[in-house]
Amino acid sequence: MNFSNILIKWYLQNKRDLPWRKTANPYHIWLSEIMLQQTRVAQGTPYFFAFTEEFPTVFDLANASEEQVLKLWQGLGYYSRARNLHKTAQHVANDLNGVFPSNYAALLKLKGVGEYTAAAIASFSYNEAVPVVDGNVFRVLSRYFDIESDISLPATKKEFTELAYELMPKDNPAIFNQAIMEFGALQCVPKSPDCSICVFNDSCLALQKKKVSVLPVKSKKLKVTNRFFNYLILEDVLGNTLIQKRTAKGIWHNLYEFPLFETTEIVDFDIVSQAVKNDVFPSYTILGIEECNETTVVHKLSHQHLHIQFWKVKIAEKIENGLNSSQLKTFPFPVVIYNFIEKQEINC
Repeated sequence: MNFSNILIKWYLQNKRDLPWRKTANPYHIWLSEIMLQQTRVAQGTPYFFAFTEEFPTVFDLANASEEQVLKLWQGLGYYSRARNLHKTAQHVANDLNGVFPSNYAALLKLKGVGEYTAAAIASFSYNEAVPVVDGNVFRVLSRYFDIESDISLPATKKEFTELAYELMPKDNPAIFNQAIMEFGALQCVPKSPDCSICVFNDSCLALQKKKVSVLPVKSKKLKVTNRFFNYLILEDVLGNTLIQKRTAKGIWHNLYEFPLFETTEIVDFDIVSQAVKNDVFPSYTILGIEECNETTVVHKLSHQHLHIQFWKVKIAEKIENGLNSSQLKTFPFPVVIYNFIEKQEINC
């Protein structure tokens, strides 16, 4: 029995019951694949149900506003995925009459769809023999075949894609792709896999050579930048506050936030107070400033660590078009700000 047969047999016995595995509908497959980029299945599944309920078809998603999409996506992170999702839905609905491209090459042209996602949709929806190659696939194949190629290099992606294609049964590529991803997610996990119960424990080269913990090889280290955000929560005489939209490119594009005073390090009351009075809100009469959170909130993104402090700023004036706490919750926020609002720490 060869690698593929063993793998597929394991999959049929151990696969998780996931909603997008019960359909070949490219809209549902596309939604799930976009949501699962950089996201665990357990976290993404409720969002899949929410989106398919709110937007049953690609036309429904296309006709929604960007703010509706971002609000429903709130908490899932990597918000560029949601913006690209919305734009692609509009393209498919308006330019392609609601019909998704039916092959890998055409799917690649969709905004937000890369090689992995295109391969997944092409194989799961249209049974095209094109392999998916993600972190799970790198890990499984590098360990089983003892491949030391650096997976951060483009040439290695090509090497693994060719190997996966060789192993793939051309008459049923979908089940092979599902199986190898599931095997990497459940059995051949990144740290401390239980090789004693693995169906490949008599043929895995990494296990034989005691190299499981060092494969796959990845040399490139992601540089993490530290940023320091001071969010200023205005409170006027009516108890209303003010928010702004992040329109600049970068993190949280088109999400909402409180007025921001960004610094180069964690700062104390004196610095914030001076900035509030002289630079940020010079036109308001400041009645008082206080810090809302006792400790700095550290919000970790893939390439940035945000050190966040929340400050309440009470003013004597009435804010024009100010928002109350109920109105606030209707806007799409980064989850760290939404959680702050939810906990009613805004009333600190």
